[in-house]
Amino acid sequence: MNLVSGSPWTYAAVLAIAALDAVFPIVPSETAVITAGVIAAGGDLILPLVIGAAGAGALLGDNASYLLGHLLGRRRARGIFRGDRGRRSLRWAERTLDRRGGLLIVVARFIPGGRTATTFTAGIVGYPWRARFFPFALIGAAFWAAYSGLLGYFGGRRFEHSPWLGLLVALAIAAGIAVLVEALRFVRNRRRPSEA
Repeated sequence: MNLVSGSPWTYAAVLAIAALDAVFPIVPSETAVITAGVIAAGGDLILPLVIGAAGAGALLGDNASYLLGHLLGRRRARGIFRGDRGRRSLRWAERTLDRRGGLLIVVARFIPGGRTATTFTAGIVGYPWRARFFPFALIGAAFWAAYSGLLGYFGGRRFEHSPWLGLLVALAIAAGIAVLVEALRFVRNRRRPSEA
């Protein structure tokens, strides 16, 4: 841990991992940012730089995912979203983005896999980049980076003499919040058909 923690390359690694996660959701960006926050609590990294690198990486990745969707375009997306069900899904995504796009982009940043699906779909359906996508992606990236970095930092401060325990507690809190968000979405989606 000490070999990596003092290196300025750690900030670049946090930025790269956060950017890759937006395109490839299997990359563990929350883990990387929380770990960097724990290391910052020990004094080997500077917390504002950790948060800045994580936010910049998240914003870069979200925009890369949007661009990939945009380059794929609606016409080619129709080939992916074949059949009646696929077309309905694409129309639903467009309507949802039109109605609640900003909130969806910010909240999806906290849902592993959700951020990729949302940003990619926003590009496919031509969600306005400058006026709507970019500002909300910026807000989501800033909140996510601060949340993840501070969670690791305060976990590391609380468990100063056992940084691994602090890391585990911070990761457990992040996982618990993700599970809670998914559970609330599941309950809300189950109630929706019965209310209609």
